Amino acid sequence: MSAAYTYDDENIFAKILQGDIPCKEVYRDEYALAFHDINPQAPTHILVIPTGKYVSIDDFGANASAEEVAGFFKAVSKVAEQEGLLENGFRSIANTGDHGGQEVPHFHVHLLGGAKVGPMVSKKAA
Repeated sequence: MSAAYTYDDENIFAKILQGDIPCKEVYRDEYALAFHDINPQAPTHILVIPTGKYVSIDDFGANASAEEVAGFFKAVSKVAEQEGLLENGFRSIANTGDHGGQEVPHFHVHLLGGAKVGPMVSKKAA
């Protein structure tokens, strides 16, 4: 891992991966864990996280192996299919950093579907 990225082993997703905090799991393999968000923003709101220690999407892209990257995104696709999101579409979001709204310092993708999810971003004053 690059010195620019400091992974916090105490973040909530690390604790979920370690089995210290339960989750409503929908998928797991060697590359990813997927589970229901505890504060859903759509009828279906699943979080997909890599099993490796990556802070953000840029950390993941820069430091994960090609096998980890491929395995993770294949898992995202499997989860979207498994959860019935392919027929009508869904939104995938990876918030990054403070300005991007990232709340947990472990790379994760939100899958939102089951209904129209609204505009791309809200119009808020800076």
